[in-house]
Amino acid sequence: MTNARRFSLLATATAVAIAMGGCASDGNDPEATPTPTSSSSSPAPTTTSPTPQSDSDIASEAASALVAKYYATVDRLGQQPSESLGALSTVATGVQLSAQQTALKSQREANQKQVGDTKITKLDVQSVNLDNSDPKAGKVPTVQIDVCWDVSQVDVVDATGKSIVSSSRPDTGWTRLTVANYHYAANPTGGWRVATGQDLKKDPCDAS
Repeated sequence: MTNARRFSLLATATAVAIAMGGCASDGNDPEATPTPTSSSSSPAPTTTSPTPQSDSDIASEAASALVAKYYATVDRLGQQPSESLGALSTVATGVQLSAQQTALKSQREANQKQVGDTKITKLDVQSVNLDNSDPKAGKVPTVQIDVCWDVSQVDVVDATGKSIVSSSRPDTGWTRLTVANYHYAANPTGGWRVATGQDLKKDPCDAS
């Protein structure tokens, strides 16, 4: 089940969207000049080098940042009907891309638009898999992320400005997103896209 189910909560007849780096030496630096020895008897201060990030940590951070961009992009496209839906391909792929395109097209055809922004109140990385053995067969790096979203400040209005959001719509909920990188070898940090989403039956998170 994709986030398209969550979009349907906003309207009674039409599915609409509710939210829906460091520097290194190049090998040509001049040889470092030794620092003169101090005459003081005080011991020289010691420094601790930061622990390098693992590939999993880097992937987790990149995928999490993409999720935030994903929600912001869907919000913007729902608020600005004249903007091209092409921006969706920068944050989504596969099933999720198709679902968002369908929801937003339906919203626009009905002369509806979104007002307000979705907020992410909690984001939990559940797993990281960096298997990139066969991208053509779908074996690509993925990060599963549970997102608690808050749409208490989000409305969808018709051409007259009247809200079409059901009074029974929940303001918060959980969705598990699978974020995939089909271009990991060439772009390990910037190639992430939301591929699928599934609503979760979890205790509601606090509204922000």
